[in-house]
Amino acid sequence: MSLIIDIKKNFGDFCLDVSLETDGGISGILGASGSGKSVTLMCIAGIVKPDSGRIILNGLTLFDSEQYINLMPQQRRVGYLFQNYALFPHMTVRQNILCGLRYEKNKTKKENQLHEIIELMQLRGYEKHQPIQLSGGQQQRVALARILVSNPDLLVLDEPFSALDNHLREQLQVETQKLLKKFSKDTLLVTHSRDEAYSLCKTIALLDSGKLVSHKDTKLLFADPESRYAAILTGCKNVIAAKKVGEYSVYIPAWDVKFITSEYVRDTLCAIGIRAHNFNPHNEQNRFPINIIDEIESPFEYNLQVKYKNQLAESQSIWWLISKEKKPAQHPSHLGVDPKDIMLFYK
Repeated sequence: MSLIIDIKKNFGDFCLDVSLETDGGISGILGASGSGKSVTLMCIAGIVKPDSGRIILNGLTLFDSEQYINLMPQQRRVGYLFQNYALFPHMTVRQNILCGLRYEKNKTKKENQLHEIIELMQLRGYEKHQPIQLSGGQQQRVALARILVSNPDLLVLDEPFSALDNHLREQLQVETQKLLKKFSKDTLLVTHSRDEAYSLCKTIALLDSGKLVSHKDTKLLFADPESRYAAILTGCKNVIAAKKVGEYSVYIPAWDVKFITSEYVRDTLCAIGIRAHNFNPHNEQNRFPINIIDEIESPFEYNLQVKYKNQLAESQSIWWLISKEKKPAQHPSHLGVDPKDIMLFYK
């Protein structure tokens, strides 16, 4: 798949300005609520018309303000899965799925395609059920079935797991990933969940207040977010203002500690980030005395709230995440950080 998006849309108090390209697989759009994720999908699907720019899918121009091209949604071959699945409540499972086959005139072919997708989506026996009689996971499978039978060139999924409980969400993530591989459908997934984005997406585009701030390989983004916003959005709990004090050293005023870094420090440094699981009581590098402020237990790990010995009293505690099997019998008196685990952020 080749998807080119270069659009602007002014809503008065909010302006969308997005320019990105994807090249197949599952691409994610990650951002906080109100960052413009869903509006971007609506522009691609033809539900919202941008003020200017262009959208091109596999060489077909869906929208071009200069050439006065704006294809209708049904002409775009874009399958849109809404957050609430948008199933017709008065229709059965069979009738809902048949909506995706409304342009197929051959009755035998239509029935064969219907039977095939019902089997694939594990919906046999539910053909006569209405949406209210289905679980959240079953409703999602019906909505996906309705989209997939229409054979779209691109799937756009808008927060597809947000309405589900944790167990069902994780189960459906795995099922959805398998289905998308089986259908070989290129997909654009909108989410505010970093876990969903990491497990499902090949690349991730980060949106902030309607603007694209980063677009890169998923693992590279998590390893090197490049900005405070990206670090926080990808789950970094410890982002703090810092100053350059050497070519490979930084000072954190609020913590009153100086760290050695593995990466060269530029003059425009404004902050550093350390992921909660990267602190280590056995690391001799960047090692300083600490006090344990609080301890929060979860099923498989501990989240310890920590402060350095000379840390400013009013500053926020540091998050240290440790699995239960690695938790020492006694709280350590010092914590260290490997220089390579210190992320540098610039103005």
